[in-house]
Amino acid sequence: MGKKPKGKSHPNNVYKSYKVEGESAKRLKKSCPKCGQGVFLAQHKDRSTCGKCGYTEFSSKDKPEGKPEAKAEPKEKPAEKQEKPKEAEKPEAK
Repeated sequence: MGKKPKGKSHPNNVYKSYKVEGESAKRLKKSCPKCGQGVFLAQHKDRSTCGKCGYTEFSSKDKPEGKPEAKAEPKEKPAEKQEKPKEAEKPEAK
């Protein structure tokens, strides 16, 4: 049996989490309050989550007042004929 080919190597993304300023490094992402320093929260569209413990922070974005949010009105269902199921006619037994 031959060796399996290795997959593509992925670059280490830890460099995206810090910014070097002079002789110090500044953290760019928020740390998890439960796990402590070194475990960052992943940024999603509407929340920040910890991949280790599952801690989630939902972001509260204020809606602009100039444009009111359109509410989806429930669609009216057409009046359907409600038919009762026909009962099977049974001959009377004597």
